[in-house]
Amino acid sequence: MVFRCHQAVSFLVAVLAPFVRADNATALTGTWTTKSNTVVTGPGFYDPVDELLYEPILPGLSMSFTDDGYYEEAFYYVISEPANPTCPTALLQFQHGTYEIASNGSILLSPFAVDGRQLLSDPCTSDESVYSRYSQFEVYSTWDITIDEYRGQYKLQLYKFDGYPMNPMYLVYRPPLMLPTITMNPTASDTSAPTATSEAKAKSRLKRSFENRSKTDAIKRPVVDANFWWWVGMMMMIGGGGAFLCLQRQSMYEKQ
Repeated sequence: MVFRCHQAVSFLVAVLAPFVRADNATALTGTWTTKSNTVVTGPGFYDPVDELLYEPILPGLSMSFTDDGYYEEAFYYVISEPANPTCPTALLQFQHGTYEIASNGSILLSPFAVDGRQLLSDPCTSDESVYSRYSQFEVYSTWDITIDEYRGQYKLQLYKFDGYPMNPMYLVYRPPLMLPTITMNPTASDTSAPTATSEAKAKSRLKRSFENRSKTDAIKRPVVDANFWWWVGMMMMIGGGGAFLCLQRQSMYEKQ
């Protein structure tokens, strides 16, 4: 009898589990960041008006996606030098542009070439950081969004074109926290120099855009996903209630 009760409870949990998992999956839209939680896309990482990259407290990666096909990414790497531990190399990169999800499920990122920026700092080879343009088309072969059981947050796992997994990222803002999804640099190409008039017009447009966005509609996501734990609690209640009823029925059966 006990065996049958356990079978019944296990069957009930197995039937409900797919619905819980389906509820856990979420859209790609939003701002995602690695567990250091210090690198986030938007004006806190890159200022396109004065063309400044701000160095976060800790290294990390952040990516944002919109519903209508735009993306933004912020990278901050610190590369150690085994031969000389006092000479770490710091690398900051900013890109944004458009993305599409191919028929095979891969994500294709096409940057606005004139807007990408990179800041390289190597204190043991130069006293000055090297600031330059940066543009790199990217392909992520596969990706999936799940619930991290430990953190209780939506987790985005991206895999590079060769299948190598990136560091997982967690949802922190929805709608995404991003800079304007337009070409922010006035140059006609990634090699031509901007004219004084075009640069002044572009900066004026960006300043107006920032002034009009004094209050973002991006919402910070909670560290613990209440919806996930509600389902966990519901399944525990159902499983526990089913086991209790089975034991009660078994006790009555044995007394008869």
